[in-house]
Amino acid sequence: MKNHSILIILFIIGLVVSAVYPHDYFTWLLEVFPAIIGFIILVATYQKFRFTNLTYWFILLHCYILFIGGHYTYAEVPAFNWLRDVLHQSRNNYDKVGHFAQGFVPAMIVRELFMRKQVINKKGWLAFLTVCVCMSISVTYEFIEWLVSVLSGSSGDSFLGTQGYVWDTQSDMLFATIGAICMVILMSGIQDKAIKGLQTK
Repeated sequence: MKNHSILIILFIIGLVVSAVYPHDYFTWLLEVFPAIIGFIILVATYQKFRFTNLTYWFILLHCYILFIGGHYTYAEVPAFNWLRDVLHQSRNNYDKVGHFAQGFVPAMIVRELFMRKQVINKKGWLAFLTVCVCMSISVTYEFIEWLVSVLSGSSGDSFLGTQGYVWDTQSDMLFATIGAICMVILMSGIQDKAIKGLQTK
């Protein structure tokens, strides 16, 4: 419980700091909205289902990625402007970090739900369907980005964040898929231990 209180405090601090003189408040709201919705869902379901601390910390990390993107916009994050110039890239690639996390962190959430709710028992299917769900989430998010951009016109350009790259949507979904696959390959054993530790308490 104490650990979870720390997570909530850190979430609120990150959200508030990101809201101080952002690039523009419309883009900020669009970018941090998923984090706010996620926070509300986690709080509302806390008494019925509690994730492992490992998953909660990664969720917080993903929220901070969203907060940074909301504050600066994904196309103008200073550190990645510097990387763009140093590495002679054509664009600011912070959005790819965001989309990698969009696959990696939901994969932790989905995999833990599948395991603890005993939705899937075979490990091969567990890995495959975890990645499939994360790909679906990424596709849905791209639909939302497209809809917001269409409805808001030029006001949604910062949210869309293509930076003139014609394959931006496809590469966003690719990075989310890579993120989900990386989670399944690199973190499954660690997550299994965290879940086992939770069940033995």
